[in-house]
Amino acid sequence: MRLNNRSWTELRPINIALNVSEYAEGSCLIEFGKTKVFCTATFEKPSPKWLQGSGSGWVTAEYGMLPRATHDRVKRERSLNSGRTQEIARLIGRSLRSAVDLKKMGECQILIDCDVISADGGTRTASVTGGYLALALALKKLELVGEVKPGALTHFVSAVSIGIKDEKMMLDLDYEEDSSTHIDMNFVMNNKSQLIEIQGTAEQSSFSVDQLVAMTNLASQGCTELIRLQKAALLKAGLEIGLP
Repeated sequence: MRLNNRSWTELRPINIALNVSEYAEGSCLIEFGKTKVFCTATFEKPSPKWLQGSGSGWVTAEYGMLPRATHDRVKRERSLNSGRTQEIARLIGRSLRSAVDLKKMGECQILIDCDVISADGGTRTASVTGGYLALALALKKLELVGEVKPGALTHFVSAVSIGIKDEKMMLDLDYEEDSSTHIDMNFVMNNKSQLIEIQGTAEQSSFSVDQLVAMTNLASQGCTELIRLQKAALLKAGLEIGLP
């Protein structure tokens, strides 16, 4: 068993609070165990210059970590973001664009900000999962006032980590597990259990194709549960999204 008697195939406790920002078009505070991420969605017009005249919108993301989100203080990134920060922001943006019909957005942009309040592993997977909820709330609000066409949201999206240590496969790693695993993977999937992105590496040993398939199947199980929780949170907030 793992910390808090969690089984190898069990998510950490997931908590979701929606509409936590007074001003953002959509917002979410999501917790994966001790990891907490504040996600907001901001509507901007027009679309980026390189898209203007195309009739298409855009979804992009920014990611950051508060100074005491970790055990030791992290310096604020005041100008140029680190490579890791840029890489995670791009992952979030790519993942969330996969859930949207950009043509139905029209010429506008939705910016997803993901700010890590507390980091205990899985900040990027929590950011994707929570960022999706902020995006869904924003699109519904914008649809009601006629800023975007109905049906702009096409899929649910969630993300989860998988690790292997001493032949044990684990779902949703906390920091201690993440820092000691031999193999570390992140999976982004939609509500049809289709893959959107896989990130992974073997740090101390290689892994087989069979192990990759097994990790994908476990990730599908975890993402399916996260999407169930997303749907429940949205329904509790009075928003039912008609996606299977």
